[in-house]
Amino acid sequence: MTIRLRAHHLLCVLTYVGKGYSPAFTVNYDAIAQRLSRGEDILLVSGPDDVCAPLLDGPEPHCLNESVIERDRLAARDVEDLLALPIQPGVRLDLDAATLARMRRAFSVGGVRKACGGCEWNELCGAIAAGGFPDTKVQRSVVPR
Repeated sequence: MTIRLRAHHLLCVLTYVGKGYSPAFTVNYDAIAQRLSRGEDILLVSGPDDVCAPLLDGPEPHCLNESVIERDRLAARDVEDLLALPIQPGVRLDLDAATLARMRRAFSVGGVRKACGGCEWNELCGAIAAGGFPDTKVQRSVVPR
């Protein structure tokens, strides 16, 4: 299977530790984190994705806000520069151990955090990164050859 993610969620998965907007949101995100950890690939999408799904039934879901669309644009640009890969809808990515480590290093030094400005989770994510990403739910191991 494939996990559908919008661009800024490429950053969110780096620090996800099981906290979220609601119990349904965290149950869904935990399942996505497990799938990413097992190696499922990512399909980049425009707008609401698999992470957003539990929020879409609520009144005025923030997933549709212009500020979130701007967050996607900023994240896509930063991740594209970091990985030297196109980060746009329709592109498939493998978040392997090396890519995850590279993205976390860049995140921890602020290299891919322009999209995080104004996000209510920014402080928590910054603390997780500063602490070395303990207890994060998305984990990939390097497979020996």
